[in-house]
This record gives sequence, C-alpha cells and structure tokens, in this order.
Amino acid sequence: MEHLALMPPSEAAFFGIPVWFLGVVIPVAAICIFVRTLALRLQPLMKAAPDVRTDRIFLRTWYVIKFAFGQYKQPRYWTAGVLHIAIFAGFIILSARSITLVFLGVTEGFHLPGLNPAGFPGAAYNILKDMAATAVLIACAIAAVRRGIFKPERYSVPPKLGHDHTGEAVLILGMISGLMLADGFFEGSLAAAQAAQGIDPHFLLPATVPWFASKLLSGASVESLQAWHTNAYMVHEVIFFTFLNVLPLGKHFHVITSIPNVWLAKLDKGTVKPVRYGMDREQLDELESLGVKKVTDFTWKHILDFYSCADCGRCSDQCPANAVKRPLSPRFISIKCRDKLFGIYPLKGEGKPNDELIGSVLSEDEIWSCTTCGACENECPILIQYIDKIVDLRRGMVDSGNVPQSLQKPLSALEKRGNPYGKMEKKRAEWTKDIKDEAPVRVLDLAKGDTAETLYFVDSITSFDDQICSIAKAASRALATAGEEIAVLGPAEKDSGHEVRRFGEEFLFMDLKDQNTEAILSSGAKKIITTDPHAFNCLKKDYENLPPVEHISTTLLRLVRQGKLHLDAADPEKVYTYHDPCYLGRHNDLYEDPRQLLDSIPGLKRVEMSRSRDTSFCCGGGGLMLFYEPEEETRMGSIRVDMANKAGANVIVTACPFCKVNMEDAIKTSGLEGKMVAVDLAELVDAHVVRPEKKAAPQAA
Repeated sequence: MEHLALMPPSEAAFFGIPVWFLGVVIPVAAICIFVRTLALRLQPLMKAAPDVRTDRIFLRTWYVIKFAFGQYKQPRYWTAGVLHIAIFAGFIILSARSITLVFLGVTEGFHLPGLNPAGFPGAAYNILKDMAATAVLIACAIAAVRRGIFKPERYSVPPKLGHDHTGEAVLILGMISGLMLADGFFEGSLAAAQAAQGIDPHFLLPATVPWFASKLLSGASVESLQAWHTNAYMVHEVIFFTFLNVLPLGKHFHVITSIPNVWLAKLDKGTVKPVRYGMDREQLDELESLGVKKVTDFTWKHILDFYSCADCGRCSDQCPANAVKRPLSPRFISIKCRDKLFGIYPLKGEGKPNDELIGSVLSEDEIWSCTTCGACENECPILIQYIDKIVDLRRGMVDSGNVPQSLQKPLSALEKRGNPYGKMEKKRAEWTKDIKDEAPVRVLDLAKGDTAETLYFVDSITSFDDQICSIAKAASRALATAGEEIAVLGPAEKDSGHEVRRFGEEFLFMDLKDQNTEAILSSGAKKIITTDPHAFNCLKKDYENLPPVEHISTTLLRLVRQGKLHLDAADPEKVYTYHDPCYLGRHNDLYEDPRQLLDSIPGLKRVEMSRSRDTSFCCGGGGLMLFYEPEEETRMGSIRVDMANKAGANVIVTACPFCKVNMEDAIKTSGLEGKMVAVDLAELVDAHVVRPEKKAAPQAA
C-alpha cells in the first residue's frame, strides 16, 4: 500500500494546516473566482448582435474532431505546430490525472472509474501520462526559448501597439512546466520512499519526469521524502488553480474558448454574413445604424473570435496586405478589439468609454486595405474569421459616409450604370461583334422573350475593358468549337456586385442582385458559365434560386475529356505556372480543374510556385480593388511575379481577369517585360484548340 511508504496528501499537513482543508478551500475559492471572471467576460457576448450557428450539427462536430482535437492545421507551421500538438495532446491525456490529484487532497487512494492503478488500464494510463508529462515539459522548454529568445518575426509587435504577449506566453509555459515537475516529484518521491523502505516500488518508465525525480531523491530520508511528497502536491494544486484563473485574463483565454469557437465556426466559405440575421430590406431601412461602429456592434460569435485568438501570428504571416506593408495585420484586429472589450468590461473598477472603433482602435486604411482573399481565415488553426468583420466595419463606415475618395466614383457609376466604369449599358456586349464569324454569341433581348439554355455571365471588367475582353472572346471561341451554344444578357446584365457587397454597400448590392436575378430567370437559362471567379462566387454564394453556376475551367476540362475539344502541343521553350485566384481557389476549393486542363495540353511544362493552392498569394486586385489606392511598399502582384520567376516559369496562367491585369502590370514594373507573360486560362486553351480550319486565333502564350 502506498500509505505504508508515505503519508498521503489527505492525511498530511502543509505548514500546520491539514491538506484536506486546503484541498477543499483552494478549489472552491478558485472556481468561484473563475466563474465570476467568466461571467464578466461573457457580458459583451450577451449584449452583442445575434448570429446563427446551430445548423449542421454533424459537420460542426466533425470540425471539432478535425481542427480542435485533431490539430489539423498546426503542422502547416512545422516547428510551432509540433510543439503545440505535444502540449495539447499532453493536456488531454493529463486531464484525468489533474482531476485525480484534486480529489487526492481530500480522499486517500482516489482514482477515476476504470483507472485503478492496481488494474491493467490504470497501470497503462500511468505509463502514458508519464510519457505525456515528459513530452509536455520538453515542448514547453523549447517553446519558451523559441518565443523568449529567438522570437520568430510573426510574433513581433510594433512599438506603437505596445502590447507584446511574450511575457505572458513564457509565464504560461513556465506554469505548465511547473505542473509537470510538481506531479513528477510527487510521484517520484513516493517511488523513492518505497525503495528506501524495501517496498517494491510501482513501475516508472525510464527517462520520464517521475523516473528522473525518483533518481534525484534516492538516498534521502523518509522525512525529507515526505516533505517533497506533500509540498509537490501543494505546489501542483496552487499552480493548477492559479493557471485556471490566469487563462481568461489575456491571449490564453483561447485554451477555454477555442473548442467552442471551432464548433461554432463559419461553414460556408466565400459567403458574407447579412447585415442583420433575419431582417429583410424593409427592416434594414428602419435601422438607425448599419454595420459595426463600436466593438459591441459585432455579433457574439465575432466577439468569441476575439477571445479565441492565440496570437500565433499565422494570419498576418500569410496576409498579402501585411506582406506589402499595408496598414493591416489581421492578428492585431483581434488583439486590439479584445483589449477594447476588456477595457469596457473590466474585472474591477469602472470601464472605459465604448466609443467608435474607427479612429480610436482601428484606422480607416487598415480596414480598406483588405482584399478579402481569405488567406488569414484559411491559416487560422481555430477557424477565426476576419472577412465578415471587415465587411461589417466597412458597412459602418459607408453608413457614416466615410468612403475613400478613389472608390466614390466607381460606386456612383455602379449605381447609375450598373458598372464601375460608367459606360453605357448598350456597350456591354460590344465584344461579341468582333467574333461573330468565329463564335456567334447570342445577345438576348428579354423584352422580346429571348431565352437560352446556357447563359454566359460576363461581368463588368470582361465586358468593358478593351484588353480583358479577349478572355470573353477566347472562351466563346473555344465553346463554339466544342459545339456549345451560349448567350449573354447584354444590356440587361449588371455588375454581379461581388465587390460592392464586400466594400460595404449592401443596399447597392441588393439592387444589382435583384436586377440580375430577374434577368437571369427571365432568360430561362438552365446553366450559367462564368470566366470571372468573383462573378462565379457571387452568383453561387450571394444570390439565391439561380441555375447551377460553373467556372469556365470546369466547363473546358469536361469538353476536353468528352473529346469535344482537341488541343495541340505547347511551345517546348515555355514553362508555365498556374496562379490560383483567391475566389476560385480558397473560397471555392477549385484547385485541380484548372491544373488538369493545363496538363491536358500536350507537352506543356508546368511548375508550381512556392505558394500555391490554398496558400496562394493574392495578386492585389479583385473588383473595386483596382480603383483603391492603398499605402504599400510594393505591389502584391510584384511579389507574385517574383515567385513565378523563382519557380523558373516564363508564363503565368491564371483564371481571373483581375489577376491577369495585375500580373501584366507587375511584369512591366518588375522589369520582366519580354521575358515573362501573363495569360488567362481560357485564352491559353483557345490558342491551342485544334479547329477544322485553323483560323488565326490570337496566340496567347
């Protein structure tokens, strides 16, 4: 029996105070303090805007298994990921041990059901938890040195923010290490006492913390070992319950909130939350204020996001706006808003004023700098979302009449003409005249009752930009060669409104959406094809009750596989790389169709850039971003072109008109004109289509 070697905690005293008494008082007091703190932290959630997060329970549960317990995204940053997995897995394994230790202070020989040390499951668990404790201790030591001494760049904090979490992180790592050591010496002292008294000691796995502790304490007197045993127990309990109450005070609140945050995560990528859940346009018109102006205007889930941020810096490390030194770092949006909430709802004393965020906590340029590429959300290991927050903040600024000067003209043109260029509606289908002999494209006259099976939704830039019209022409020629008949809405088509919505002009978006929806449904179309990922995403995610929407890459790949399109060989001197457009890739998971379409061109040499697929680097364009004039040290497109150059490519293929514009500009400004070209996927395929009579289609690349 263990009590023959040493007195158990429940019978011992600590500085003359019975441990059983402390074993009751400390947990009760700590839990009361914790509950009070948690109640104060939950106040802003109770008062926040509503959010809907109770659908698709099985999918949400799978998210918890995959992302929370499975730590699926952690290895994307290998060193930090492995350390975090070791610490997290150790915590899960050691949770049963922590509960057991709490009760050992008041009940001798306590064990959880099924974990009796005398039985096989209990003995096996003891070995497992010793291994886990050792792994956690090693991981904490490495993480503390890494965070406190080597300090990876993504953890750095600009001086103007003055809120470096390094000290807090090292403190928490120290507390966790203290827990591992205290438990190790608690168990090791018992094993040493058993050996000293000739009692067969219980098995300790060599090279674990308890094993090392038992070796260090071997030869000590029984009285000394008793002191080690009792003191180690009390140190563990004090650290454990102090740790519990430190968690809600800062960034380590995520230890408590991250699992619920993952379960409540946004499930539909590419969508934007409504201004207010459950409100139609008439109800929105009656609201005194739209969007987010104060931190308490966010939804309760967005506030939970702020609490859940682990300050790991992955979002900002992947953010293209941050990379080019725009005044945006997603990480600091969470940190600054969390600090603001802590100030408004302090744990003691009077709260700070709940004033407007823009101008006090966040800057205008910071919020307008976001391209909504989704890189931050894609990288976050606990699925924090930023795009909806930024859109809500923009809605608040638009509602206050606070719109960047460079965006006012295109937004006004969209309202008057349905396109950001302010061009006449009748010009929208002018490009069809240039290819009427090669690919007759019907321009529907809805007033006359014209209908079509397949509708090509062109959107504004591809309709009006003289250079980008080539994409529409190329796609139409390729489809015509395959025997596909397509039609366009012409003057009846308006801008899809994709960026209009993401720039905060919700009512204008609703107008564009209503007009387009009416026109599309009037056309009788059974299928919609797009060459613009933004239109693709918008029609698919922001509109309702439309026919199926397909991107041209999927359409052309199917036609090639069906034998309706035949492609001739690529130039052997050219090396191609594919740039994933954000709204085709990250927001819609369409990564393989464009690549497989490229690979269907005989002899085409294709390489991947260092950042591709879901880590693709935004070109910096996308709808109204072409009009916005941000402060930045370099262009995003220039960084992307440099990646292509380093990969050994001389042709950048993309599948987005905005990406093509930015890539072409970046090639020129990077001094690579004549050495590298940018081409749209539809143009490239069209240039390689084998036609019965090989007419002179413009050679793309």
